[in-house]
Amino acid sequence: MNSHEMPDVQSSHDARDIAIDQVGIKAIRHPMTLVDSGQEQATVAECQLTVGLPADRKGTHMSRFVALLNESPLRLSLSGMADWTGAMVDRLEANAGEAHFTFPYFVRKDAPVSGQPAVMDYDVTLSGHLEHGRARTMLKLVIPVTSLCPCSKEISAYGAHNQRSHITVETEISDTALAIHDLIAAVEAQGSCPLWGLLKRPDEKYITEYAFDNPKFVEDMVRDVASALDDFEGINGFEISVENFESIHNHSAWAVIRRPAR
Repeated sequence: MNSHEMPDVQSSHDARDIAIDQVGIKAIRHPMTLVDSGQEQATVAECQLTVGLPADRKGTHMSRFVALLNESPLRLSLSGMADWTGAMVDRLEANAGEAHFTFPYFVRKDAPVSGQPAVMDYDVTLSGHLEHGRARTMLKLVIPVTSLCPCSKEISAYGAHNQRSHITVETEISDTALAIHDLIAAVEAQGSCPLWGLLKRPDEKYITEYAFDNPKFVEDMVRDVASALDDFEGINGFEISVENFESIHNHSAWAVIRRPAR
């Protein structure tokens, strides 16, 4: 029996009359090339691909998601996400779908004093959403920074506790010409101090003193990021969360600001 003679169970009728909002595959890794402001970067994405399933259909064709990933080299960009998501929805014969690609994004940064070059990695999720004919491109960034406690600095005779913090930004892209690395830089600048991949002793002195002169509570950072993004062109609304992995407590400090998309 060849494939044309085998029954297509997924396409059979389902009598329960319950639509499924999202069904598909997740946690599949695939090589990809990100195109950002004309620059190409090879990376590996963890993919989550889903479509909506009508109430009368028993199942979706899971293999078609994987087939689409493997048909040609995966090249993604802000400007191309709508087309890629639309092609996926068409392939699955659906009316709505979401495509999420999470990957490490690398930025070369020179140390602030010595100029030593090294790459920093940032977790990025690029997503396409298609529903009722409307396509949206979403971007999520997780940006590590240093935070130094203003209270600790104020009450201590010397020193102040500091810790690693994660600034997470989720936003809808309104201008696909936006450069991901520019958005990262704008957010990263709102910590007590950025991070670098490689530092020499003069760099360590610089960043220690820089953070000490720039103390911020978690509330300060989330507000400063919001102020920076309120004026950032190319995005439509956002959700910012800041988590301080406290160095003198067994809990994190956390804050969130949301701006609805227009």
